[in-house]
Amino acid sequence: MAEHAPLVLLSAGEASGDRHAADLFTALKALVPGVRGIGMGGAAMREAGVEIRCDSSGIGVIGLVEIAKHYGEIRRALTLMQAIARAEKPDLLICVDYKEFNFRLAKAAKACGVRVLFYVSPQVWAWRPGRVKTYGRIVDHMAVIFPFEVPFYAAHQIPVTYVGHPLAGKVKPTLDLPAAREKYGLDGAAPVIGLLPGSRANEIKRLFPVILESARRLAQDFAGARFLLFQAPSVADADIQGRLEASGLAVQTIQGQDYDALQCCDAVITVSGTATLEVALIGVPMVIVYRLSPLSYWLGRLLVSIPYIGLPNILAGRGIVREFIQHEANPGNIAAEIGKILREPDYAAGIRQALAEVRERLGDRNGSQELARLAAEMLVPGAVP
Repeated sequence: MAEHAPLVLLSAGEASGDRHAADLFTALKALVPGVRGIGMGGAAMREAGVEIRCDSSGIGVIGLVEIAKHYGEIRRALTLMQAIARAEKPDLLICVDYKEFNFRLAKAAKACGVRVLFYVSPQVWAWRPGRVKTYGRIVDHMAVIFPFEVPFYAAHQIPVTYVGHPLAGKVKPTLDLPAAREKYGLDGAAPVIGLLPGSRANEIKRLFPVILESARRLAQDFAGARFLLFQAPSVADADIQGRLEASGLAVQTIQGQDYDALQCCDAVITVSGTATLEVALIGVPMVIVYRLSPLSYWLGRLLVSIPYIGLPNILAGRGIVREFIQHEANPGNIAAEIGKILREPDYAAGIRQALAEVRERLGDRNGSQELARLAAEMLVPGAVP
């Protein structure tokens, strides 16, 4: 056992990363007593016992143009985290997703002798594959969440471990379906439609109005339809309430990741991201929507080398749920696809079967626990039997 209390610097820039890092640190404390955590994150990491030196709530944006608008804030956060790495020389830097930011942080940390563990692998297999060699120079170990990523990094002699997806084995209801429906007052045969507008401010701005208009059209087509809005912890009430009231829709708001409520849905409209995998693991048919600024989308099309953006489709290797991107992400397309899911039982059953295969492919390995074991071994060799 190390003579001093090991110090871990954690860096998570988005709501999902904050949650993953919190789960990791909770598991790590059980393996390495006395370990201290400092870094960048949000409420989940703070609750897990990490000393938050930099609040990440305002910098979780996607798209080159969107990042440019927040460049000053992101740059200040990066400068601060680099300074912390240099001044405090942590025993280990754990970068959780947030790839471009953490790439630069890892480079600075490595330059001053700090070991680096990167969690939620940069998807270099999907875009800019030539950059994998650069990651090899700044990362001591890559912890990947999908099995197919292992041979990609191994082929470039980068130490890699498949730890499992952080959601695998965790995304499950606590109540059976009848009890959950009773809890949320969802009695009767009317369809239940889930709305997941995302956790970032730019997602709410670009896509929430589209999702609400889609729901309004569905309310006209399906008498008595119920709508559940899943509000991410990082989204303020002020960002959604005005739009909700203006829509005139009767929408029941669910706070956070509530899998009991999610299993009650017959179909879901969700933005691209981690939420799509949560919906897939629960087994609910969905439509995935996304919009970026025109410039960000154009540049992305030049760089991305895979045909899908939704994690369920990427994992399945085929389009098992519909994706509507940019101009195709409109209320007509979205409402039509949700309507098809609700009207055609065989179509919905086919989607559910494909989602079950995705769930089976992910397995039930506890990603947070496996990552904690890897981090503990890097901190204190021999600490984990």
